[in-house]
Amino acid sequence: MARLAYRRVSSVDQSLERQEFGNDIDKVFEEKLSGKSASDRPALQSMIEYAREGDLVVVHSIDRLARDLRDLQDIISTLNGKGVAITFRTEGLTFDPGKDDAFATLQLQMMGAFAEFERNIIRKRQAEGIAKAKAKGVYVNHGRKISIDRDKVHKLRAEGLSTYKIAEKMDISRMSVHRILNG
Repeated sequence: MARLAYRRVSSVDQSLERQEFGNDIDKVFEEKLSGKSASDRPALQSMIEYAREGDLVVVHSIDRLARDLRDLQDIISTLNGKGVAITFRTEGLTFDPGKDDAFATLQLQMMGAFAEFERNIIRKRQAEGIAKAKAKGVYVNHGRKISIDRDKVHKLRAEGLSTYKIAEKMDISRMSVHRILNG
């Protein structure tokens, strides 16, 4: 029996450090990708493929495994179908193959639904922020990368505006203004 761990953060800027499992893990699968779709995560797919009957998969929390309730249920079902148990440390839930724990399943569905709800709220807020930035003329999209109109920051500074006023006018942080002006 192998003890496998799966760690995930949403972007390359984030750290995996808080998702610790101790020294009793045989193999760790980790990635820095959005959790919106299980099929688009190579480390997750590798972990599922690698797992064998009798293994245990350890995950820090439900939202690290999936942000969509259907994906969450499918992943657990796939692992259990292979004879692999999965445990979520934060929530204290374990799903063993062949065991039918109605209360754990209810908790999983509720936690998964909240993770999905949270993701939808984040997407809505992001869309509202982008719309607001576009309306102010400070949103520039180069492919998928969102950036600040650096020329406008320098132009406003040349007009004599303080970093505070530039940040306020462009609806960005003062640190962003300082980085652009000093960079």
